[in-house]
Amino acid sequence: MATFAPKPGCPLCGIVSFAQQSPTTPLASPSSSNATKPQILWKDDNFTVYQEKSYPVSSKGHIIIVFNLHVPSIYTLSSSDLPLLIQVQRLGQRLLGSLIPRTPTMPTSPLSSSTSSTPDMPLATKNQAFNIGFITSPFKDPKIPITDHLHAHAYIGTPDLAGWWRAISYSSVAWYAVDDLIAEIRESTSNNRIKSGYENRTQAPIDTVPDAGSRTGFPNGVEDTHSSIKVPDLEEGEATSPSQGGSRASLSTPQSALRA
Repeated sequence: MATFAPKPGCPLCGIVSFAQQSPTTPLASPSSSNATKPQILWKDDNFTVYQEKSYPVSSKGHIIIVFNLHVPSIYTLSSSDLPLLIQVQRLGQRLLGSLIPRTPTMPTSPLSSSTSSTPDMPLATKNQAFNIGFITSPFKDPKIPITDHLHAHAYIGTPDLAGWWRAISYSSVAWYAVDDLIAEIRESTSNNRIKSGYENRTQAPIDTVPDAGSRTGFPNGVEDTHSSIKVPDLEEGEATSPSQGGSRASLSTPQSALRA
């Protein structure tokens, strides 16, 4: 199994190392002495997330979700890494939501019932555009030109700060939405087939099961699931070896099949 060790000189490996050595203060304004350092929003055993302050593509918010391991591309992942992609999806949604201003608390009228009051809510609605995905080769973000350390971009609304040339990397030409990647892997690996791209796909029952489609095998019960790059969480009782499959290989789904 590949180790995906840190690569000397890789900017994202440097950010991961910085995050591991410093406390996380979500959404805190950086001090003047730390103005050049990344603003870390989240860190765990598998991901480091920071807010893109220098070159955001959206005026409403732009974050970057970095795989802690120096994984070269999405095609290095196997289907058993679907839970990690689900985590990318959920981290992006939660952290983008935290960047949206919240409505001020309104005083409660003494004549109103306690059930009518609601806590502060984000200004976003269910229709808020959260874009979470990957820029695929041979394209790259010219302002963040890192192509050999896997990371996802997540931003709110449209890339209004990108300019026309940079915006190409965030268009359908180069953009691979994490929702599409998850759905297309499941189509190829799960008996519970779902059609990628149809309306309200996120409400499909299969999407409520993070591991759905992550295990593969044969009708006789023999499993050929590849090992996941996910770091086991021993507190949750995960085994030190995520699966009993063979050696690590490229994604089970061919690249031509993954691309819609």
